[in-house]
Amino acid sequence: MNQPVSGRSGAVWTLVITSVAAFMAALDNLVVTTALPSIRKSLGGELAELEWTVNAYTLTFAVLLMLGAALGDRFGRRRLFLVGLAVFTGASAAAALSSGIGELIAFRAVQGLGAAIMMPLTLTLLTAAVPPARRGAALGIFGAVSGLAVAGGPLIGGSLTEHLSWQWIFWLNVPVGLLLMPLARLRLTESYAPGARLDVPGTLLVSGGLFGLVHGLVNANEDGWTSPTVLGSLLVGAVLVGVFVVHGFRAKHPMLPMRLFRSRAFFGINAAGLLMFLGMFGAIFLLSQYLQAVLGYSPTEAGLRMLPWTGMPMLVAPIAGMLSDRFGGRPVVVTGLALQAVGLALFALVLEPDASYAAQLPGLIVSGVGMALYFAPAAGLVMSSVRPAEQGIASGTNNALREVGGALGVAVLATVFSSRGGYESARAFTDGTVPAVWIGAGAVALAALVALLIPGRDEASAPGTAAADDAAGERVPAPA
Repeated sequence: MNQPVSGRSGAVWTLVITSVAAFMAALDNLVVTTALPSIRKSLGGELAELEWTVNAYTLTFAVLLMLGAALGDRFGRRRLFLVGLAVFTGASAAAALSSGIGELIAFRAVQGLGAAIMMPLTLTLLTAAVPPARRGAALGIFGAVSGLAVAGGPLIGGSLTEHLSWQWIFWLNVPVGLLLMPLARLRLTESYAPGARLDVPGTLLVSGGLFGLVHGLVNANEDGWTSPTVLGSLLVGAVLVGVFVVHGFRAKHPMLPMRLFRSRAFFGINAAGLLMFLGMFGAIFLLSQYLQAVLGYSPTEAGLRMLPWTGMPMLVAPIAGMLSDRFGGRPVVVTGLALQAVGLALFALVLEPDASYAAQLPGLIVSGVGMALYFAPAAGLVMSSVRPAEQGIASGTNNALREVGGALGVAVLATVFSSRGGYESARAFTDGTVPAVWIGAGAVALAALVALLIPGRDEASAPGTAAADDAAGERVPAPA
């Protein structure tokens, strides 16, 4: 039986495997958006059904992330990573072969299931494989790849649709997944959370609660925020999440111990991540359409013009990871969020029906640098804010909150857009986009303020502080 490679080589292989897997999972959040007209022409379906080709993935991904992390802790992280990767790859092939819109929606939901199992385990496997001295740089590269996937989804989806066909959005995942599976089996080291147990009541509560909240959010723009369906979903979801919080305080072995949120580091980075994704997802959703619907670019042309934003993480995030190692994660995260808020504000100031690309370029560059500075140290802050045995569930929590933030961002900013403008003309589209982008900038600015709650490096290492010594006395010093 082949043994996983250890040492420096093992860390490199783990970084490559987990980064590529995370890229695929993150890419499929937004990759379908620019292909919807082609999908409708090929498979038919009403607008609501086309929207579900996006939302089915987002819903299952967000709802089941924490369950995926818990299963990995209990039954083996490498083993469950392989299961999630196999499900995701198989569902991608099935989505490409879909002959009807209903089939496509169903297989998109299965894709989300695979991603939910796979994604939270990527950070846990990577953190365990990389020595602390090199962890910042490794997580910086990981963050760069993940950030590029989120922001580059519209470009990649549009290019594949325009030059090949919409099916290639899904076929692209298949050879990559088939290559990663044997590599993961041979190169990754198995690990478990000591004493991990499945919390069935907690899993049902959080899954039902997140489903209700995300279902309400992604349908709010179409059905209206005051519709019985949306209000009912939000109310039921909020009640179930509330009961889950109480369960997390009282249960003997909860899947998410609520005491983790007493840590300023854990609370700060998770709240900041939710707000950051709210502003970023909503803004990308509207601005990618602005470039096409108002300025007349094709999907590929629009994506290329967004490269100063979407491509910046690949250039800046590795450097940001090294800065995080040297100066701590908090100043890098706060600076990145502040720059991203400034970049969105610059967009809002120049958006017009005939805005030149030169006028948009400063906002693109500043937003890209800010996003890269956030993604690089954020993963390290999440993983170092908890004990090693809790890193799997910490990763699942962080990813779930970011997915919920993204769904909220699209719903809220789209509602603002439709209340102030519309698709009737270039002027109407711009009138709706400007106030929505301002709200996105405000959400990211608030994220920067929340990130200030994260303890600084000196404070985190001070004896007797929560960051240095939690109730169990085993917390890893946070690189903040």
